[in-house]
Amino acid sequence: MPIISLVIFLLMSLLLMAMIQIQFFEIAFAKLGLTPEATLLLLFGTLIGSGINLPLFKLKTRETGHLITLPGQKPIWELIQPAKAGYTVIAINVGGGLIPVGLCLYFMSLQLVQTIDLALALSAISALCYALSKPIPGLGIGMPIFIAPLASAVIALILDPGHAAHLAYISGVLGVLIGADILRLKDIASFGVPVASIGGAGTFDGIFLTGLIAALLA
Repeated sequence: MPIISLVIFLLMSLLLMAMIQIQFFEIAFAKLGLTPEATLLLLFGTLIGSGINLPLFKLKTRETGHLITLPGQKPIWELIQPAKAGYTVIAINVGGGLIPVGLCLYFMSLQLVQTIDLALALSAISALCYALSKPIPGLGIGMPIFIAPLASAVIALILDPGHAAHLAYISGVLGVLIGADILRLKDIASFGVPVASIGGAGTFDGIFLTGLIAALLA
């Protein structure tokens, strides 16, 4: 009986998390002017697309290791799984990268946001993401997840309160993409991994979540 109860509890917890996630998406996308049907389609597309990575180009890597610092000691050379010379394939994940970028292009085509406001917001978020992001050997590029959406929402509300949700979404998604991914390509090349996927965490990726949280807060 305890095992059965545990299984039931886990299943109910997963169901509750899924319901909360769907409702969260509905509220965020509603602020962006999308219908519930479109939201559901985007959600399923994101979940399915999270398992699909489309190769973009290759980066030549070099044989290297990573300097790490232990508390109270000088930096030492990491010898565990050092990067090997070769190539890293840079790919974009359909669910966590391609779909959010596609939505940004769609919102930009609506011309609801002034070009100057978008340029200012995008520059600020890109610079912030680059400053806060750090390469983590074996994992990728790490960054505090809530700072970018909060900053995107605040900047959008200041620059264009009438279309804050759209401005926050676009600047949040593209700002993370530029600041924490594109400008960090040189760091990714030093990892020596065979494939590096932009937006590879699907619905839990920083690019995808940043846009939704920013739109929800704006």
